[in-house]
Amino acid sequence: MRIIAGVAKGRTLGSVAGATRPTSDRAREAIFSSLLSEFGDFLGLHFLDLFGGSGAIALEALSRGASLVHVVEKDDEAQKTIENNFELVNKNMPVGKFHLYSMSVQRFVADPPKEKYHIAYIDPPYEFLDSEVEDILYKLHLGGFLKDDALIAVERTAKRSNFSWPAGFSAVRERNYGQATIFYGNYTPKNG
Repeated sequence: MRIIAGVAKGRTLGSVAGATRPTSDRAREAIFSSLLSEFGDFLGLHFLDLFGGSGAIALEALSRGASLVHVVEKDDEAQKTIENNFELVNKNMPVGKFHLYSMSVQRFVADPPKEKYHIAYIDPPYEFLDSEVEDILYKLHLGGFLKDDALIAVERTAKRSNFSWPAGFSAVRERNYGQATIFYGNYTPKNG
């Protein structure tokens, strides 16, 4: 697993043995291509990665110029991997602010927001119910975590997902990448 683009392009990242299911390089490249077409570039963007795993998605955003990247992960081994991978990406490079929240996503979205985000990437374990993902989205909306022009990407299994966007979000598109389907949606602000 490598950083695809940006200041850390080509850096090899560690993975978490058995604890997570990493997003494939093909899917990661496609995700960032979609995000680039939406935003033009990552400079100045605030990026939220829920269920961080190895941190590859968050660190890709950081490498591409996001000014603020927050990643949420509760698994101890995954947290160590994220910290080690951050050190690999951060060496001698001007990158934005990065913070790992060592807690469950449910706890993170229950607390008052630390920031407002332009992009939220949500990749829970496949055994997570779609209704649980929808509840997280509802709390992001209700809690004011997202900027008015936010884009959300949700990764689910292509085999059995019946994912649908809850109130506060509108579907943009969905793409299949082997075992994964990425659902893209726009945030609809409370007053919108």
